[in-house]
Amino acid sequence: MTQAPHLGRVLVLAGSDSGGGAGIQADIKTITALGGYAATAITAVTVQNTLGVTGVHPIPLDIVEAQARAVLDDIGADALKTGMLGDAAMVELVSRILDSAKGIPAVIDPVMVAKGGASLLAEQAVGALRTLLIPRAALLTPNAPEAAVLTGLSVETTDDLRRAGEALLELGAQALLMKGGHIAGDRVVDLLITRHGETAFEGERIDTRHTHGTGCTLASACATGLAQGLTLTESVARAWNYVHEAMLRAPGFGAGHGPLDHGWVVRR
Repeated sequence: MTQAPHLGRVLVLAGSDSGGGAGIQADIKTITALGGYAATAITAVTVQNTLGVTGVHPIPLDIVEAQARAVLDDIGADALKTGMLGDAAMVELVSRILDSAKGIPAVIDPVMVAKGGASLLAEQAVGALRTLLIPRAALLTPNAPEAAVLTGLSVETTDDLRRAGEALLELGAQALLMKGGHIAGDRVVDLLITRHGETAFEGERIDTRHTHGTGCTLASACATGLAQGLTLTESVARAWNYVHEAMLRAPGFGAGHGPLDHGWVVRR
């Protein structure tokens, strides 16, 4: 039997989205579309659609850990990606799982608020995320509001985004993808910041309400690239272009913040 090609195995620890636009569903679609292999440890089941989140059911910690161990002990992983964690106890558990997976790069998406405004991370968990997960991040992917919460800095401009990124490097992250979508302007600028320099990813702002799951999608796309052996810059560049096109091709579903077209690259 011939050996299967290296797909790039990504273990995602995150919450599910019943509407399919964000969370675990977006993660699986993204990883698969980019040629990777997705496995999951689901941290919460949410009730949501494009109009917002109306319910959250946390998964017991022992079940989350068992899911992750089952995957790591058998299938293995080439990259890890975190999303919605919910509370400090879940953050602490995930930090222990990351420690047990030494040498596997972790992409940490510090999910705090859903697109519709619902809180997805307890206020008391922010400190745990800051001290336990940021130092374990091969790549941290905060948007401007998340960066402001994590650093205590005002993040209203691209220069603010850069300063917040430098502060997050000081907290121990190996690299930051600082997302500028919340910063006003005709163009969107995301900054990939490492201790060796900065790379900007810039494009015209897309005038659309179909932005549900953009953060989850971008982080999962980055994790897939790392799992497949791409460099960090290559991974982010491919992810950035993938999300941009997925937004342009959004199917138009729902009355609120609609989902992206995760499958566009497959159909092409």
